[in-house]
Formats: sequence, structure tokens, C-alpha cells
Amino acid sequence: MVRRVLGDAMRSLHVSESCIADMLLAVSEACSNAVRHGGPANRYEVSASIGYGRCDVRVADNGGGLPSMPLRFPPPDTENGRGLLIMRSVVDEISFGITPGRGTTVHLRKQLAWEDEEPARSRELAAV
Repeated sequence: MVRRVLGDAMRSLHVSESCIADMLLAVSEACSNAVRHGGPANRYEVSASIGYGRCDVRVADNGGGLPSMPLRFPPPDTENGRGLLIMRSVVDEISFGITPGRGTTVHLRKQLAWEDEEPARSRELAAV
């Protein structure tokens, strides 16, 4: 559902498909990590905003936190461990907020590229 809502919002503003694909990949990875590592209830919350030429997404869970950012991709035969590196490679900024006992928030930010160059149209969307 997150991918559909965010993708549709970005398409309505004429964001380029490659930019949308990058952001949706990063959001999917963040949500997948929230389900896998986000605590016993597997619950998480996503908030997004589009404005000022960028897209900001936060994915918050109730997990124990991120020990550290891996420095390189794991070996090809390893099943997991690529999500954070994938996110980092497709967005402009990634940061983590870890609050002991309250969970982890992943913040993804990407400058948007446009399909067209219509300067007169407002390209801001309220938070979703």
C-alpha cells in the first residue's frame, strides 16, 4: 500500500519514473527491515512528504535499533544484508534515529527529478 500511495502521489506531480523507482525501492527496503527487525508486533509507521523539490519518508518501528551501517555488500550467496546499502545507493540522504525502548526511525530523502519542465505548476503535496 505504501508503494502505491507514494508512487501515485509522485506521478501526480510528474516526477520522473526513474526517480520514483529509486524512492520506492528504498521505501520497500526500509519497510521490509521494519517488519524483520521492528519488534515482536511487526508494526511500523510510514510518513511521507513531498515539497521543496524533494521527497522525505520516515519509517518508524519498535525494534532495538541498527548496530551499524555495513561497509560493503555481503557475499552473493548470502540471503540477507543488502537493504541498508541499497537504500543508501538510491537516495540522497539516509539517517537513523534510535530511541532505546521506543524503536528505530529510518529517514530517507531524495531530490526529485521531473518528467517535464513546467515551472508554473506547484509541485508540493501535503504529507501522506
